[in-house]
Amino acid sequence: MGAGTGVVSWAELRNELAEWRNSGSTPDFWWRDDDAGMPTPALEQLLRLAHSSGVPLALAVVPREADRKLTAALDAGVSVIQHGADHVNRAGAGAKKSEFPDAEPAAAALERLASARKRLQTLAGTRFCPVLAPPWNRLSAELVTHLPAAKYAGLSQYGPRKRAAPAPGLRQVNTHVDIIAWQAGRNFVGADAALRMTVNHLASRRRGEVDRAEATGLLTHHACHDEGAWAFLERLFAFTREAGARWRSAPELFG
Repeated sequence: MGAGTGVVSWAELRNELAEWRNSGSTPDFWWRDDDAGMPTPALEQLLRLAHSSGVPLALAVVPREADRKLTAALDAGVSVIQHGADHVNRAGAGAKKSEFPDAEPAAAALERLASARKRLQTLAGTRFCPVLAPPWNRLSAELVTHLPAAKYAGLSQYGPRKRAAPAPGLRQVNTHVDIIAWQAGRNFVGADAALRMTVNHLASRRRGEVDRAEATGLLTHHACHDEGAWAFLERLFAFTREAGARWRSAPELFG
């Protein structure tokens, strides 16, 4: 049965990865986890998984909530990217949540970002990668154009990117496989749904329906993971690496 409808199996992921190899290409992935702040048991479990799997992790940290206990726990396989400034919703009533809505003056947003960036970079040191992953994956189009001048090299949101460089000097690499069911309990979406998103994005890339050069991005939220989510991630990492896929780091993707 196809990846568009019905049950998607691990065998279908294996077949899609084989299609990439048969075409002479290496399928590539990357991993972003959002909403990190103070150390928690779930965050500790996330970091153990990153270490044991050997998969590079881009940890999207909320600067207002971070401290040295967090950054001291990170090993060489973990990069720190900036998850907004304070993760406060500033959208108007009835609008989709956003820390950086269109109605907010760009100058105010940039001032908040600069202060938060300085704090996070001081805490993370060489682990810091100047990439903005805005909360709820949203920010105003005007703000995007100002990010390079604000010393950001990268931007990460959700869904296939429209362009690799949304502004001169800014690299965009998004995520495409969100394993949390936000509208249905905020738990794991299930292996079928997660595999379907993975296979669909890989196949769309291979066929040229979306940007082939954009690595397939896995989006996780450690605070929401149940046992099914942890088990799926462990299997996904082992399965894809055994199949010859490559997991890329944030510094490699964003330069």
